[in-house]
Order: sequence, then structure tokens, then C-alpha cells
Amino acid sequence: MFEDFLDRYAQSNAIRDVNTYYKMLFGIITMIVSLVSSSPVIPLIIFGLVSFVILFKAKIPAKFYLKLVTVPLTFALITFVFMAVWFGTGSYIYTFGIFNLGVTVSGFNLGFLVFSRMMGGFACLAFIGLTTPLPEIFSVLETFKFPEVLLEITMLMYRYVFVSINETINMYHAQQTRLGYSSFKKSYNSMGMLLANIFIRTWLIGEKSFVSMRSRCYDGTFNTMDENDNIRSIKVKNLLMLTLFESILIIGVYFTAGFRVF
Repeated sequence: MFEDFLDRYAQSNAIRDVNTYYKMLFGIITMIVSLVSSSPVIPLIIFGLVSFVILFKAKIPAKFYLKLVTVPLTFALITFVFMAVWFGTGSYIYTFGIFNLGVTVSGFNLGFLVFSRMMGGFACLAFIGLTTPLPEIFSVLETFKFPEVLLEITMLMYRYVFVSINETINMYHAQQTRLGYSSFKKSYNSMGMLLANIFIRTWLIGEKSFVSMRSRCYDGTFNTMDENDNIRSIKVKNLLMLTLFESILIIGVYFTAGFRVF
């Protein structure tokens, strides 16, 4: 399933052996720069550069990455349209002719800024997720004293999100084999039954998993992997390259602060 591909690429990508702390520093700092930018230029540049690293340095298949990008891109486009229409004042770029609705200059610029930040931030998160196995990410978070309760909740959430997805797919395929989607009326009823039962099914599977964990001496805490990588093992040359790269981005944020599409 989808999570299998994520874990597979995280374990076998071309930069798998690069220091985990270095990759996470790169991803997190770059994402912060993208989020604080007051113009869409730097976030879009970050999206392009990080995507280049994912595709040509980590060698993640382009087809898979494009599928992964589709989900945040859809939400980003919806957000852009919504903000362009509803969150603007001043002169209009385009009017719909009904209910005094239209795209204003300020709304378009604000929506496009949010769109660019979302895509830049996603690329940074995708870089971390596709190049670093999840146990190593949790190990780094534990090293930096990430709250233990939140860390455990994150582990469980990651697991059970995909449990829900897998159970939904299985139920959908079972309905298909019984011609549950052979007509519009049947599709409507089948989808209603699917949505009504998926929470219950996932809850039952979660209960069984918890019983299994308790039978294996689960005491409410998870032990993360103790990786050999540490922040002190990052080479000075790599740190200098990271500092130079982030400095260039920050300078770019400063000089493009006044940029607007309209």
C-alpha cells in the first residue's frame, strides 16, 4: 500500500546514508524560511530546488512523487481560489457578475502567497519523509527532548492513519465485487455504508492491536532506535554548505519582500 512505498523509498533512496540530523536540519530550516517569506518567490524556488533534490539526488521515481504532490497541490489550489475571492479588498482583477463576487488584487496576492508557502513547506516535509526512515526521525525528535507523550501519539497516529486507509480500500473492493457501484443509486448507498462503518472497523482493529501490544509487554512507552548518527558527526564542510544555502535564501526573502504578482 501507500505507506509501503513511503517506507521503501525512505530505506532505499540514494541519500539514505547521509547523516539523519543533517537531512532534518536542512528540511526544517528550509521549511521555516519558506513559511516566513512575505513574497511567493522564495517558497516557489524552495519547492523547485527541494523537488530537484528529491528526484535527482535521492532518485525518488517521478511518477510516485507527482502522485504525492497531487494531494497538497489540490488543497493549495482550493485555498488559493477561496482566499482570492473572499479575503480581498480594493480593485477587482475579475468579477463573476453575481453577488458582487470577484477576485481582488489583495486577495489574489494573499492567496498566491499562501499557495506558495504550502507547496514550499510540503516539499521540505516530503524530503524528510522520503529520504529518512520514520524510526530515525523519531529517534532525532527524542534526542531533542520532544515531549514523550506527543511522540508516542505521533507514532500511533502514523500507524493508524494507514490502518484506516487499508481498511477503507478493503471494504471498497468488497463492495465492488458485489456490484455495489454498478449504478448511481447503488454507489450512493454503498458509499454511505462505507463511511458509516469505517470508523467502527478501524476502532475494532485498533483494539485488537492494543491487546497484541499488551501481550508483548507494552507499558505505555515506545523505545526508539538509537542511531549511530549524531549532530556532532556532521562534517564541517556540509555545515558550511548548509549555512551558505540558507543564508542565500534568507537574503532572497529580504530582497523579494515587496514582490507582488499584481
